[in-house]
Amino acid sequence: MEDFSSSTANIETEGDDAQTDAQTDAQTDAQIDAQTDAEKEAKQKARTVESPLSKQLEQQQADSGKEIGGGLPVIEYWARNTLSPQGLPVWKALFHKSACLSCAWGTGGQKGGFTNEAGEKVQRCMKSMEAVIAEMQPPVKPHFFETHSIDRLQALSSMEADRLGRLSFPVILDAGKSHYRRVTWDAAYELMAKAFRQPPERVASYSSGRSSNEAAYLLQLMMRLLGSNNLADCSDLCHRPSTTGLSSMFGSGTSTVSLESLKQTECVVLVGSNAPANHPRLMNELINLRDRGGTILVINPIREVGLVKYGSPAFPVRSLIPGSDIANLFLQPIPGSDLALFIGIQKSLIERDLIDNDFLQAHTEGWEAVVSQARQTEWKTLTEICGLPKTEIEAAATLIAQAKKVVFAWAMGITHQANGTDNVCAIANTALLTGNIGKMGAGVMPIRGHSNVQGFGSMGVKNDIKPALREALEKITGRSLRREPGYHARALIEAADKAQVDTLLCLGGNFYAANPDLAQAKRALSKIDTVIYVATKPNLGHFNGLGQKQTLILPVFNRFENPHKTTVESGNNFVRLNDEGKSHLNAADLVSEVELLTELAHRLHGSSPIDWRRLQDTRYVRELIARTIPGYQKIGEIDQTQAEFTITGRIFTTPQFKTDSGRAEMLLTPLPYLELPKPIDFGDRPGTVLALITARSYRQHNTIVYKIGDKYRGMPHRQCILMNPEDIEAGGFSDHQRVTVQGQAGALNNIEIISGAIRSGAALMFYPEANVLMKAVIDPKSHTPAFKRVPVLVHR
Repeated sequence: MEDFSSSTANIETEGDDAQTDAQTDAQTDAQIDAQTDAEKEAKQKARTVESPLSKQLEQQQADSGKEIGGGLPVIEYWARNTLSPQGLPVWKALFHKSACLSCAWGTGGQKGGFTNEAGEKVQRCMKSMEAVIAEMQPPVKPHFFETHSIDRLQALSSMEADRLGRLSFPVILDAGKSHYRRVTWDAAYELMAKAFRQPPERVASYSSGRSSNEAAYLLQLMMRLLGSNNLADCSDLCHRPSTTGLSSMFGSGTSTVSLESLKQTECVVLVGSNAPANHPRLMNELINLRDRGGTILVINPIREVGLVKYGSPAFPVRSLIPGSDIANLFLQPIPGSDLALFIGIQKSLIERDLIDNDFLQAHTEGWEAVVSQARQTEWKTLTEICGLPKTEIEAAATLIAQAKKVVFAWAMGITHQANGTDNVCAIANTALLTGNIGKMGAGVMPIRGHSNVQGFGSMGVKNDIKPALREALEKITGRSLRREPGYHARALIEAADKAQVDTLLCLGGNFYAANPDLAQAKRALSKIDTVIYVATKPNLGHFNGLGQKQTLILPVFNRFENPHKTTVESGNNFVRLNDEGKSHLNAADLVSEVELLTELAHRLHGSSPIDWRRLQDTRYVRELIARTIPGYQKIGEIDQTQAEFTITGRIFTTPQFKTDSGRAEMLLTPLPYLELPKPIDFGDRPGTVLALITARSYRQHNTIVYKIGDKYRGMPHRQCILMNPEDIEAGGFSDHQRVTVQGQAGALNNIEIISGAIRSGAALMFYPEANVLMKAVIDPKSHTPAFKRVPVLVHR
């Protein structure tokens, strides 16, 4: 029987990736082509060949007396994967003129793969390289699906699924069958077209931010002409609270700060982000800020190593080995209490007459109510909610007040809460109270994940449609478009669970594993007649999110392989142009996402009022984007000029906002109620109740796991729970003890306790594995789930 490992690429795995006795059932199941002890030993020896940098690394840590984020392990990883026979194609891909595949901080494009919009070099990170190497795996073997049943594929972990290789031919799983089988492209198109000929309210799409602006635009146009606004997107599960909150206050839902503006700030407030792991290039800006005398306030329940001290390869002398200090002040509030903390900061500023009254009166509305709320809220209430003393809150307020230009930045620690939108508004209120919006060096900056997740929103991939876009599309199509909102991601799961969805097209992503309550997600998807996955590599959703009648997996080119140019948008509103490329796979068996969508749309809509097949030339898609998407006029000439650009109307360098009044609308933010359930609420078993944070590991991109451990948190594998030492002792547990973690939706057994630098009352486990524990608690304003405050019971 074929070994799964024979299909994987020669991807670097560090020595501490060795499988432990806490590995998942999927990793130990004898059905998964179990290796002999000799094979395991041989592979382990291959993994632990000593790098030339290993001794230097050990010495660095001994010299420093404490670990730093980044540093020599990053260089070690690069050396291992580029100074080898496989290194040349890796370098070629990295230098390709296309945007980074990883996070939305953005680099690459027409300036070159290692260069950002400011022209700075060495702007590739280890996470970027991991994404590239994963895309360069050899193809899944032709007979793989014939010899591996769906039961065995469902037993795979995320990392094992990713390492099966690149998808290189279409396959289908029919109802009642145990194996995927190969299908022709023409048959796949016919099946898709038939599946979409349903009432418009019963067809839907879900999309990932790794695709292009052109594919995103075509997807929403195809769906809207069908009469469906069921355009769920991965942003619904992450930064939609940012878009919702900022749009309501400023009339624009993205960052108000450009990279140029960030370089002029004097202070950064970084909230709910593990940037060293998830957005490493942002760390270069924080290091430069500290070097020029600026300050950084970090707010995070977990004291992440890289947010204390980080070694950047971009600065080999002054930073890489010794490390650079990051946080001037590090606050660890109770998970979910950030809003109370920011009202406390506001209260301290108001009481010391440190707010900008002239700015508030001239450029904001509703400020009086926000000031009144902060004044009237008792300090005792605020400190009890956030779990921080008044002195620490006042120290944070002082840090902000001392700077003339402050950037407030946040990630999913803010948005993955039951009050995520209010959290965003509380941060923006604080920025406005201090006059820190509407000038260079200041503003609000959500730090987004997927490399083009923001671009999908700009292209109109959303379950409702803005009037300006609707009117523009109606003008070019001559048709009236549906006004009523469709399904966002969570509404789509709920509708599918009620058997109200017949067809679902997933353009990238992992809709199954990205959701809370994996049992519900699996059940809901199984009630959809036809589920279609468009992807470059296998993931958990392809094997667990199966349709009732049929499931299709359709392989496509990745960004640096596309046979045509595409564009993407960074989190700071910069649009990059990606050159054409070539694939190491058999190109005859692959299509681009643009080709797939235009061919499907042609079969559904014909050639009028849109000539869909003409749009397979992406120049014409960009012409449509220029005519219909606000701020994107320059994309219409980018093929001639090659000039990448910042989207107009989003970077506020003067306090003139895109609201009806031109003023910022300050909003009241109710204090959160954060009481946890009692142990008895989980049943008869006694134990310790904690607020669980689900998070990515250091070597992970969204649901894709590149390495099972997290060295910086001291978590050697995926089946760990990070706990505060006080909670371990109070619960009668011990470090490395095996326990059961019980959530409101499910339980995980044989979980190893790891003592770490997380605040008391909180715990951390890895996403998506821990999603099985949680029910979907939703922010009512953005409909985004609360992944960062999940009540769990830890017991023996």
